Amino acid sequence: MDPKRETKHRTESFIQKSGFFKKLFDHMQIGVIVTDHQGYIVYLNDVYGRFLQIDPAAQIGKYVTELVENSRMHIVAMTGKAEINYPHRFKDKSYLVHRIPIEENGKVIAVLGLLLFDSATTAVKLAEKLSLLESKLDLYENELLSLRLTHYTINSIIGVSRAIKDLKKEALRAAATNLPVVITGESGTGKELFAQAIHHASARRFYPFVKINCSAIPKDLIESELFGYERGAFTGARSGGKPGKFELAHHGSVFLDEIGDLPLEMQPKLLRVLEEKVFERIGGTSVIKADFRLLAATNQNLEEMLEEKRFRKDLFYRLNVIPLHIPPLRERREDIIPLVRHLLKNIAEESGVSELVMDPEAEEILVNADWPGNVRELSNVLERAVSYLDRGTIYPSDLPFRLYRNPKSPREPDHRSLKNVQDTAEKEAIQDALESTNYNKRRAADLLGIHRSVLYKKIRKYNLPLHP
Repeated sequence: MDPKRETKHRTESFIQKSGFFKKLFDHMQIGVIVTDHQGYIVYLNDVYGRFLQIDPAAQIGKYVTELVENSRMHIVAMTGKAEINYPHRFKDKSYLVHRIPIEENGKVIAVLGLLLFDSATTAVKLAEKLSLLESKLDLYENELLSLRLTHYTINSIIGVSRAIKDLKKEALRAAATNLPVVITGESGTGKELFAQAIHHASARRFYPFVKINCSAIPKDLIESELFGYERGAFTGARSGGKPGKFELAHHGSVFLDEIGDLPLEMQPKLLRVLEEKVFERIGGTSVIKADFRLLAATNQNLEEMLEEKRFRKDLFYRLNVIPLHIPPLRERREDIIPLVRHLLKNIAEESGVSELVMDPEAEEILVNADWPGNVRELSNVLERAVSYLDRGTIYPSDLPFRLYRNPKSPREPDHRSLKNVQDTAEKEAIQDALESTNYNKRRAADLLGIHRSVLYKKIRKYNLPLHP
């Protein structure tokens, strides 16, 4: 049989078998071409014909490369392997195509070709949109990862005192519940550390830990931070709106730091969210449900604030289910040296130093200090001392002079005249030695003929400055 007549026969057979699909292809707004198993065209829809500016009916029976010189339809017919989203150039223009083999009884009987884009420009635009969406997704994923990230666990809480040991046990018990926790204590005692440790030890540890500092956000913005807002809710709002902290913390924990600074008008709204776990974004109408656990912290006395009507009683009693109070460092001095060694180890790792140690006299000074700034102040003192070191040991001279003074135990005046005279002479000699050596403690001790540790004791005794 003549090849063209044979092709016509195959075409009629294909159309008869696939009448529904022919009607479908004729109405599709993409280019469609079908060849038989040898690469002869058996169908071309009108969209493809208009696109190529040819008569579709006149192409039936032609070998596919007569129509499209670099076509691969016949190759797909031989290999039986589909080619999806393949780039294709025709008349100096780029396209994306599908070439799909159609099988019957295990043999390829036809190949379906689909022209998906009118030009590569469209594909590029779609790729750019996809890239933009992927970038946004990465941004949101990174933001959520940072929100979920908790640096501290129960093991991060350093201390050997009975108070700290008991607090760690209470924190673990609190982690086993979903009840609100209020952590109180002076500034720098480690309230956020305990909050993160509770979250990390709880069943919510794989979900976000979302922190918001109530004292750091302007009053007129705190509601939008907590509840989020819809597009156009107020001047300056993001065009797409923004989720609030409660929404971001779904299944996780919200940590409200400095909750004593929460504006009075916001407190009933927080109470409602705590009790019902539902809220609306600013400017929104739909109700949002959020499953979160609330952790709060403050360095203020909330009970005094109740009496002064600066904190609502109903919110206080709803929050204060599990209270944890962290005592200041001066009330647990046995924790100071373990903390010092832990902090120095961390500083050494960050600074790339092999080892950092404290001179025994320097340790004594740290233990006797009052630490109004607590652990935060202690960490600051150590970091400052290390920044000036040219060796691996911190000596008393490397510490701030204010730590030497202990106002609670002033030296009693000695009224014995001879002793007074001796003390005055000794003080003046030490002062002169320090000034003459430009306050080099080693050289001053050598000049006076005493050990350096004795010199430091004398300096403390006479309350002399360590630096010019």
